[in-house]
Parts: sequence; structure tokens; C-alpha cells
Amino acid sequence: MARPPFVTAVTTLLSFGVIFGFGHLRDFFRRMLRSVHFAGEPAGGDLKDYAPIGEGPEDFYQFYVRRFARRILVRPVAGVLQDCFGRPIASAPDAWFDVVERYSNDSNKTFHRTARTSKCLNLGSYNYLGFSAADEYCTPRVLHSLKKYSASTCSARVDGGNTKLHVELEEQVARFVGKPAAIVFGMGYVTNSAIIPALIGKGGLIISDSLNHNSIVNGARGSGASIQVFQHNNPKHLEDVLREQIASGRPRINRPWKKILVIVEGIYSMEGELCKLPEIIAVCKKYKVYTYVDEAHSIGAIGKTGRGVCELLGVDPTDVDIMMGTFTKSFGSYGGYIAASKEIICHLKHTCPAHIYATSMSPPAVQQVISAIKVILGEDGSNRGAKKLAQIRENSNFFRSELQKMGFEVLGDNDSPVMPIMLYNPAKIPAFSRECLRQHVAVVVVVFPATPLLLCRARICISASHSREDLVKGLEVIGKVGDLVGIKYLPVEA
Repeated sequence: MARPPFVTAVTTLLSFGVIFGFGHLRDFFRRMLRSVHFAGEPAGGDLKDYAPIGEGPEDFYQFYVRRFARRILVRPVAGVLQDCFGRPIASAPDAWFDVVERYSNDSNKTFHRTARTSKCLNLGSYNYLGFSAADEYCTPRVLHSLKKYSASTCSARVDGGNTKLHVELEEQVARFVGKPAAIVFGMGYVTNSAIIPALIGKGGLIISDSLNHNSIVNGARGSGASIQVFQHNNPKHLEDVLREQIASGRPRINRPWKKILVIVEGIYSMEGELCKLPEIIAVCKKYKVYTYVDEAHSIGAIGKTGRGVCELLGVDPTDVDIMMGTFTKSFGSYGGYIAASKEIICHLKHTCPAHIYATSMSPPAVQQVISAIKVILGEDGSNRGAKKLAQIRENSNFFRSELQKMGFEVLGDNDSPVMPIMLYNPAKIPAFSRECLRQHVAVVVVVFPATPLLLCRARICISASHSREDLVKGLEVIGKVGDLVGIKYLPVEA
């Protein structure tokens, strides 16, 4: 995890202190002078005796949104609101895309789109292999499936929502990741949040990496199992936690845990960092506990043949009990999967609410994943898949090394297409985002609660569809803006 320089940390704390301090004062005087609720609604009416349903003085997040996100990260520029979050786009999220300009008349509570768009270099989408735009192999087959199966099955898998495409995709995913069986779902977030409670419950123990995705956190909380957290990517601390929990057993009764599940990610989406999977697997095998690996950002994007972190780090997939991934990044579709033993997949098909009750994946979306995997494996009769995988590695490592040479503090590992650039100070977040957009480079800035309060950053995502000229253009703009904003915290390499 990043550590801000001392002066930067002090000024960042001071900045947030000023923002929140004046925000509290404004709220106080607003309530006193105007006699209104914290949310800005009149006290009378039908809701007079009701408690606030969404906002309140004790709700830090809502306060943070009003006093920081609305007031600091957006401002009128030349009559058009150049906002930093939720920018609408008007084209496919390819290497370049069209960003829609918008404005607000009510202090940024609502936005209105204009007819103007700006063509920008896309450095924010998870389009790792470039499948989000029209593809010579995938697109015709997707259109054919749309005509044959329609846009939706309008039913859950267990009712009338199971097609030949769904069965084919599950078989293909299992073969691709090296597991006996797989099950697919219509949403990547739900794949974690609904699957974890179906795997473990009361009397079980989940040991989770401290920087795991929110979907994992919510799935663990909803399972009813006890939860312990180990330091990010630290196998030694994981072993310490395991040893302590196995020795002490369940709270109060001190009986052995029914099962223990260790959950990690292949690439941590806010850090761009590869999981130390071989070391973690060794610890889990030593103590005979189950492993669950979330490969949302790594499957398809890394490894010689795109098979993810296991292939890249030389881990046998049979050593991972549960392999999770999504189709929303490398495959240009949506949804997620779980790959595991046939017994586990059979159990999930009979118990997981996301499979039993939720509408199945759209058939054209399923066909997109099937076609993309065939391209990756070369089953389309070409070598385009191998070229895409080589291109994403080359692009990622080139862009990362050039950013580091310019003096940016860049997180993550080589081969990772995710590269956060640390911004820290809240004033530099909108300045960096707006200036990049003004020079036709679209970047994503990430702030609390997606990151710790003091570790704000810009997250760059590289694609195989980026040409070398695209990357050089992005580097030139980011380099100039970095000098202007003052975010080059490291010495510039000679």
C-alpha cells in the first residue's frame, strides 16, 4: 500500500480538515437559521415525525458526498460543468471514445446533458483485450444469437432461462481455467456477494485480504460466518492469523471451525498488484483450509494464454478450490463465473439464490464471451488472440515504466494492466481529471470510500486496442498535467 510523503500527508490532512470543518459549520448555521432538516428538506409535511431514511448528521458518507464530491470535484467551466465522476459516453468504450458534456442548475445535485461530445483517449475502461468494440469474429455471432434467442430469456436458469449457449459457456469456462465444472451468473458483483453465503455460514471462518473488493466484503458479511482480516498480500500474517484461529477455535465454545475459507484476488483493482498466490496456497495447504481466488481483473488479461494469475505465477489450478472471475473486463460482456469441482458446482446450482431466482445472462452476452474465449485460444482460426495477449503485456509494461521514469508514484506490478497514479491531496484530484479531459485524455479518479481517505489516486487501465501512438499521446498529456498539478512525488529517472 502507498505511503504519502510526510509533507504531502500533512497538507492532505489539513485540506480535508478545512473541507469538513467548514462543512459542519455550514450545516450548523443552516439548521439554526433556516430550521430545516440535515438533508435540506422542510421539517413539516407527512414526514414530520419520521426519522431520516437516507441522510443524517451521523452519516459520514452522505456528508462526504455533499461537502466534498459535489462541491470540490465539480465546478462550472466556460458555462459547461466539467465533472469528474459519472461522465456519460456516447460510443463504444474502445481505445478512443466520445465523452458527453453536461451541466447542472442545482448545485450539482442533478445533471443535464448537452449535444456536445469530446473525443478522448480512453484510459479508464476495463477493456483489457479490446473486445468492447465491434470485432470481426465476435460481433456477427452475437448478432446471430440476438436474432435466434432474443435479448433476454426473461426467466431464471432453473425455469425457462437455460439455453444451449449457457451450457456451452460453462463447459468452455471450466476448460479455459482448468477446473472440472463451472457455473455462470448475470452479474460479477453478485457472483461474489451471493456465492460466498452459499459456500460457508455460521460456524465457519472467512479470512479475507484487507484490500479485497466490496463484493467480497458484503458476501462475507452476509454469510453469517466469522470474519478475520489479514494484512494485504502478506502470507506471513495470513499464517499467523490461521494458527491463532485454529488454536483458539470458535468464540465462547472453543470448538473447531466447521470450515475455513481464505479469500484473495488475482489482481487488486485499486492497487494493480498481483496476488502472492504461490505463497498463500502453500500456507493454505499447510493448514488444510479452502482457497477462493477472485480473478475479475486477471482472467484473460495476464498469463501466456490469458488464463490468469495461476498461469502467470505457475500455480496449478487444482490447488485453488474456488476460482471466481467476471466477463466484464477482458471478454467485453457482463456477468461472472465460479469454477470448481463438480460437487461444489452441483451444490451451488441447488442452493445459490443468484442461480435459482435471478434472470439468466442475456444470450447475446453469453455468445460474446464464448466467441472472445475462442479468439483468445486461437479457435477462430487466427492468431489474433495471441497478438492481443502480447499487446496488453507490452502496452502495460511500457506505460508503467514511462510513468515511473517521469517521477509519478505508480502502484502495482509488471504485466498488470491496472496502474494507479497517487494523487493524495483533494485539490489535485479535480485538477488532474479536468486538465486531462481538456487535453482529450479521459482518466478515472478514485477517492474515498473506494480507497482510504488519504490515498486518493487516478487509476489507469491499459488495453490491447491502444496503439503505441495512443500511449505516447497519453503519456505526453499526463506528464504535462503532472507537472502542472504537482503530483510527481518521486525523483525523475535520468
